[in-house]
Amino acid sequence: MVCGVAVAGVYAAQPVLSPMGRDLGVADGSLGWLVATGQLGYLAGLVLLVPLGDVLDRRRLIAAHLALVAAGTAVTAAAPAAWAAFSGLAAAGAFAVVVQTTVAYTASISPPAERGRNLGIVTSGVVIGILGSRVAAGVLADLWGWRSIYVTLAVLAAVLAPLTLTALPADPRPDTARYGQVLRSFGGLFVQPLFLSRGLIAFFLFASFGTLWSGMALPLAGAPWHLSQAQIGLFGVAGLAGALGAARSGRWGDAGHAHRVTGIALALLLASWAAIGQLSWSLPLLALGVLLLDFAVQAVHVSNQHALTTAYPDRTSTAIGAYMVFYSLGSALGATATTALFATTGWLGPTTLGATLTLAALTTWKLTPTPRRHCLTCTP
Repeated sequence: MVCGVAVAGVYAAQPVLSPMGRDLGVADGSLGWLVATGQLGYLAGLVLLVPLGDVLDRRRLIAAHLALVAAGTAVTAAAPAAWAAFSGLAAAGAFAVVVQTTVAYTASISPPAERGRNLGIVTSGVVIGILGSRVAAGVLADLWGWRSIYVTLAVLAAVLAPLTLTALPADPRPDTARYGQVLRSFGGLFVQPLFLSRGLIAFFLFASFGTLWSGMALPLAGAPWHLSQAQIGLFGVAGLAGALGAARSGRWGDAGHAHRVTGIALALLLASWAAIGQLSWSLPLLALGVLLLDFAVQAVHVSNQHALTTAYPDRTSTAIGAYMVFYSLGSALGATATTALFATTGWLGPTTLGATLTLAALTTWKLTPTPRRHCLTCTP
């Protein structure tokens, strides 16, 4: 629940970019910045806030960051002009890194043989938040306007913040490094081969993901489909299959198959773009492509996190935060590039970009040495 509510504020604008832009005076070619601003705020939070989880009680951090997510989404809901909305989106994005603190918290309290399974469950909450927010955003926008989306998210985050203090066990840091040491460790990860390869895969992966979800609403709202915001949001239902991929891939990671799962999922992602490219004449093929894309993206994402939390068990917050820098940069690239390309080339540009980014991720995976199989649940 924490992950779903927190991450929804970063992605809720995607199906309602057009009405938000009209209301706030944002030009069509710059609509991607309504999503990218939250992603850039997220990037700042990954660097400055997530490493705190290796210093302080993660439960208290989760509660505090949820309260600040509520504040950021409330500012967005009340924004009288674009600058205020961008400020609120940046703040909500920065403190939405509570998701990564929650992932690290889950990894640290899980028995090793169940770490992948539990990470899959938590990441399923992220998927439901990302994709469910698109469905809810379309419905709420049609009923009460786009601002009602952010009012709802602000209320949910404000209610969850105190609940986490009673519902979650404490996570004290009895023997931790200082914040400055943790930040230095954060930077040092970027020269580690395992970390760098998984990070580059995540960069291309989420740039491809952002290309679809930040751009898809634009052609669906225009000719020949002329879909409403609620109808566009319903494509998020197809994407919820990604939650199943996330949960299952965690168990595959526990069984030692994370590397193989990554390659298969990336091949599925490439196939998804062949179907997504048919948007101009076939909505069923688009729905199939969305289903495949979200399944593949979340399977790779959970496999990446499983590999990194296993490799860096004494600094899970720092490792997850640093890894998600690649996620944030990739998502921001996808969001800004797809709206700019669509304005000049139509849907062909975003489709080509998404497929090219997937090929780059597959190439990175192919060049990554296969790790020695390590099974946490097998009998020796």
